[in-house]
Amino acid sequence: MPSAMLKRLAAFQRQNQLDLALQELGRIERTLFMLDWLESPQLRQLCQAGLNKSEQRHALAQVICTFKQGRIADRGPDAQQFRASGLNLVIAAIVYWNTTYLADAIDHLHSRNQAIPAELLVHTSPLTWEHISFSGDFLWDRAAATAGQRRQLNLSRDRLTA
Repeated sequence: MPSAMLKRLAAFQRQNQLDLALQELGRIERTLFMLDWLESPQLRQLCQAGLNKSEQRHALAQVICTFKQGRIADRGPDAQQFRASGLNLVIAAIVYWNTTYLADAIDHLHSRNQAIPAELLVHTSPLTWEHISFSGDFLWDRAAATAGQRRQLNLSRDRLTA
């Protein structure tokens, strides 16, 4: 296994020939990637799109985590892990909610025979939060009364956002 090999190499006091060879191989791979990067605008765009999605997820996590303060004040590792797991759960719930309603919106447009270009759908993301209020009270009675029901699409604002 590669992980076992790396553990063994890291255990040596001095670098051996295999370690040096793997370092050189890594440098060659990095150089080849840099040459591909410089030659290919498509590769740069693909990498930038991935970075944008990662940054969008990070921004969502900052907004959720103690309302833009972005700190976990707990000192214990178990408490920090608990908070981080809760943050990931909330992000997953938001992404799930947004994904289901994006699918509903796409189905609605298809039912009205409106063509949706595939190039446009590639740029949609479920990592938006402008429609979510992160401060205020959660109304448990109202949530219990509407449990299992899906909200209707808000069709009063027919607008295209980029």
